[in-house]
Amino acid sequence: MHLQGTNSKYANASEPHPSRGTSSGRAVASQQLLRNPAPLKSFLLQASPGRHEKCTSNFAATTPSSYSGQSEAMAAKITLKLSNRSPKQPIKKLPESIEIPADATVEDVKHLIARQAGFGDFNRVGLFDPATQKTLKNRKAQISSEEAVISAGQVLVKDLGTLLSNAQFQTERFGKKHGRDIGTDSFLCAGPQLAWSTVFVIEYLGPILIHIAVVGLRPYIYSGPGAKKALSPTQLLTLAMFLGHFLKREYETLFVHKFSANTMPLRNIFKNSFFYWAFAGLLSAWHVYSPTSPTALARNDAVDVIGTIIFLFGEASNAIVHLNLASLRSRGGTERQIPRGYGFSLVTCPNYMFEILSWVGVIITSRSWAVAVFIIIGAAQMAQWAKGKERAYRKEFPETYKKKKFVLLPGIF
Repeated sequence: MHLQGTNSKYANASEPHPSRGTSSGRAVASQQLLRNPAPLKSFLLQASPGRHEKCTSNFAATTPSSYSGQSEAMAAKITLKLSNRSPKQPIKKLPESIEIPADATVEDVKHLIARQAGFGDFNRVGLFDPATQKTLKNRKAQISSEEAVISAGQVLVKDLGTLLSNAQFQTERFGKKHGRDIGTDSFLCAGPQLAWSTVFVIEYLGPILIHIAVVGLRPYIYSGPGAKKALSPTQLLTLAMFLGHFLKREYETLFVHKFSANTMPLRNIFKNSFFYWAFAGLLSAWHVYSPTSPTALARNDAVDVIGTIIFLFGEASNAIVHLNLASLRSRGGTERQIPRGYGFSLVTCPNYMFEILSWVGVIITSRSWAVAVFIIIGAAQMAQWAKGKERAYRKEFPETYKKKKFVLLPGIF
C-alpha cells in the first residue's frame, strides 16, 4: 500500500475508496495500516510536520505493539474436536469442537465442556487420550502437554456421572483391585456431591462428638453406683488422646492434605464414616468410659506414661510425614513424586506405620479391647493401601524408585 499527497490509486471512481467503500474494503485497508503504519506516518509528517509529529510518534509507538499482542493472543488458541468415548451412552449436547487457550488445563477444558453440554457439575466430564483411551488424570496439566491429544487434534469425552471423583480417589488410594478403573467401567449415577475435604472433616468429627457426648451422658448411659463418679485419671488421659488425634486429623484435612480428586457422591459419606463413627466413636467410647472398664480401674502410672510417650511420638512422626507428602504436590494437582526422607527408608508408607504406633500407645494407656479392635481393622485396611501404593510407585517410576521389601511395618509386613 502506498500513500502520497494525492491518491492516484483511487483516482478512478469505479474503484471504491476505503473511507467510503464497502465494509470489507475498509477492513482490509485497516489491517494493512496496522501491519505497516510507516507510509501513513510519512504522509502525516509531509502534510504538517510540527502538528502531527507527536500524534504519529504515539501512533507508531502503540499500534504495532498492541497489534502484535492481539496477533499473539489470536494465534495462541487450540481447536479440539470432541468425540464421545462411549457411543452407546453419548453426551447429547456435546459440541463438535471447542476452541481453548494454549495454556488451558485439563480442568479448564472440563469446565468449558460442562457449560456447553448443560452439566451442572464439571466433575461429570471425563477426558480421555484418543490413542490409548486412558483418562487424563492430571487435571492441572496443560492440555497442550498431552501429546496424543494435540497430535490428533481430538479428545474423547464421557459422562462419568457423580461417581467420577470417588472412582479416581479409590483407584489411586487402593489400587485397581479395590477401586474401579474409570477407564473401562461405566459410571452414570446422578446425585449431589461433597468435596473430599468435607468428607474427611465429617468422618473425623464423629468420634470427637461421640466421645464428648458419652462422657457428658455417663449417668444416663451406665447403671450402678460408679455411673455418677468422675472420670479416672486414665480415662481423662484416654479422652485427651482421642480428641488430640482426631483434632489433628481435622487440622491436616483443612490445611495440610492435598487431594487429587475433587468430590464424591453425597450418599457415600455414610459408608465412609461408618468405620470411624462406629468403632473409634461408639464402641471405643462406650467401653473406655464405663465405670467398670479396665480404663476406669487402672492404677499404674508407669503404664500411662509409657503409653503417652508412644502416642506422642507416633502422632508427631505421622505429622512430619504428612507435611513431607504435602510438599510433593501442588495445591489441587495430581502429580506424583517419589517420597523420601523421614521414615521412607524403612517402609513404603511411614505415615501409616506411625499412626498404628500412636494407636498402640492409646491401647496401652486405655487397656481397652475396643480400641484394639478399632486399630486392628484399621491396620488391615492400611496394609492394603500400602501395598497399592508400593505397586503404583514401582509402575510409575520403574527406573528411579527403590523397591521396598516392607510396606507398612519394618521386618513384619
